[in-house]
Amino acid sequence: MKIAVIGMGKIGLPLAVQFASKGHHVVGVDVNPTTVELINAATEPFPGEAHLQEKMSELVPSGLLRATTDYADAIPGVDAVVIVVPLFVDKNAVPDFGWMDQATESLAANLTPGTLVAYETTLPVGTTRTRWKPMLEKGSGLVEGKDFHLVFSPERVLTGRVFADLRKYPKLVGGLSPEGAAKAVSFYEQILDFDERPDLERGNGVWDLGSAEASEMAKLAETTYRDVNIGLANQFAIYAQKTGIDIYKVIEASNSQPFSHIHQPGIAVGGHCIPVYPRLYLWNDPDATVVRAARAANADMPNYAVGLLAASLGSLKDKTVVILGAAYRGGVKETAFSGVFGTNQALLDAGAKVLVHDPLYTDEELERLGFTAYHFGTHADGVVIQADHSDYKTITSKDVPGVAAIVDGRRVSNAASWTGAIYSAIGIPQ
Repeated sequence: MKIAVIGMGKIGLPLAVQFASKGHHVVGVDVNPTTVELINAATEPFPGEAHLQEKMSELVPSGLLRATTDYADAIPGVDAVVIVVPLFVDKNAVPDFGWMDQATESLAANLTPGTLVAYETTLPVGTTRTRWKPMLEKGSGLVEGKDFHLVFSPERVLTGRVFADLRKYPKLVGGLSPEGAAKAVSFYEQILDFDERPDLERGNGVWDLGSAEASEMAKLAETTYRDVNIGLANQFAIYAQKTGIDIYKVIEASNSQPFSHIHQPGIAVGGHCIPVYPRLYLWNDPDATVVRAARAANADMPNYAVGLLAASLGSLKDKTVVILGAAYRGGVKETAFSGVFGTNQALLDAGAKVLVHDPLYTDEELERLGFTAYHFGTHADGVVIQADHSDYKTITSKDVPGVAAIVDGRRVSNAASWTGAIYSAIGIPQ
């Protein structure tokens, strides 16, 4: 097949590579000329995605994978188009479709009959049918269901392990017609491989959910569930800490029963997905009080962590505090909705001088994010562990001279590592 993938980001590029690895001719479309140049030079434009570079090194020279900024070069005559362009959401849960609208309009202007169009970007329920269908029809002069088919098929992968996740989880599709859904099932069966999943009654593979709306809601439901679950775990952790209970022992005990699946508490919920998609769900369902409360509880955890530090140090005014970790999670060079921002602001509001360390970022990169870089061996009064980088498991009080208190927001360290300092971890009594 000839396939176009629109959006060569941390999900779109690995998807394009996966499709090409199955022997199909794939062209990636991106608005960033530098990204396009790097791809065509068989160089990954971002680090950290397992096996991406080695696959690109094989596929680009073979002619199966290339990139362009030109929709007119990429779209006409392809069998399928997959769109993975970012959708943004503001603090009031209002989606900003700007980038996706531009991509859709450019796609429509070059769409040819017989094409399958699949959106993989997470969307509010109803978007595929009520926004993309009329936009594509108007811009192309073609009729959906007759001249082309439109489906929604959410990506369900995490950066850093995209290729493994593509095999691990069922591929969900939902069409605007049975014919479109059937074409999507056939398409994804030709470009994906699936691990055996004896735990799934339906088996692993491509699942037709019956409608675009069901497929849209499935992605929102699975991610919103995680945010709500973490919110509950965080509230359990706060209560347990107040009453002298180790919440991790409680969670382990509770989850030994097969109907309990309590997640882990922590200083923040970050990334492009879990903090964002509940807001998309709230846009559809503003009366979802449980979802709204959980999102608020999780968003307040950086303030809670700073409160723990203040309880140990006293006033934070004029104290030097180091935040360990700018990334939103360990081992991933990404700061989208990272807890570093809320933690930094809470410390500044308390009058502290804030420094930030992250093994994945240079001093200049941290400065561009608005932070002052910290180097081990430099004096600090307090430490807050924000990201669970493996490097931080071996950090001790010797690495931070003068440290008097530490708050472990990810439970990656322990009190024994911080001789002479007060160690606190979210959900564990001192």
